[in-house]
Amino acid sequence: METTEIMHHIDHTLLKPCATWAEIQTLCEEALTYHTASVCVPPCYIRRIHDTYGSQINICTVVGFPLGYSTTQAKLAETEQALADGAEEIDMVINLAEVKNGNLAFVTDEIRTLKQAAGNKILKVIVETCYLTESEKIALCHAVTDAGADYIKTSTGFGTAGAALEDVLLFRQHIGPNVKVKAAGGIRSREAIEAFLSAGCDRIGASSAVTLLRGE
Repeated sequence: METTEIMHHIDHTLLKPCATWAEIQTLCEEALTYHTASVCVPPCYIRRIHDTYGSQINICTVVGFPLGYSTTQAKLAETEQALADGAEEIDMVINLAEVKNGNLAFVTDEIRTLKQAAGNKILKVIVETCYLTESEKIALCHAVTDAGADYIKTSTGFGTAGAALEDVLLFRQHIGPNVKVKAAGGIRSREAIEAFLSAGCDRIGASSAVTLLRGE
């Protein structure tokens, strides 16, 4: 797979809690140079990126991150603020507590609420696979599909484990035709990136992809 093609599938990511503006600028400049799908950044930097780079940068951000147990109204407020500041894509974390409670109706409704707020912007749903049973993963494929979200995403990168190929393959079996897959967390080699793309991922979330792919 050509490097330029791979870059178009990369959400170039910097979500560490101490990320500085200088580091965010470097991320954005790399995204411009290598034509990544987006930059995935903390919400506090959306407006500054938008004011600095305008429409040159496709801005992705996170909501309910990284634990997912904030209220739906809090997540909705985060989403609305992010969109107002210039985000084009929202990666939300589901309420894992309600998954464990067996309350998939709540999870589906929350996803639907955020998708309605996002409108024609992209909503990706982080299900944090490291905490889920196989039956929960399958149930969440149906929840994401039924709620009308655009992507199901494996991981925050802050959990006990990251993306796994077997989860991507499972997702592909159970999501609807309009749902895509994003893998994130622990993807740190070109071989891994290519394997996830070959398995059916449309996006890869990674902080080191540009460094890896340019051969450093």
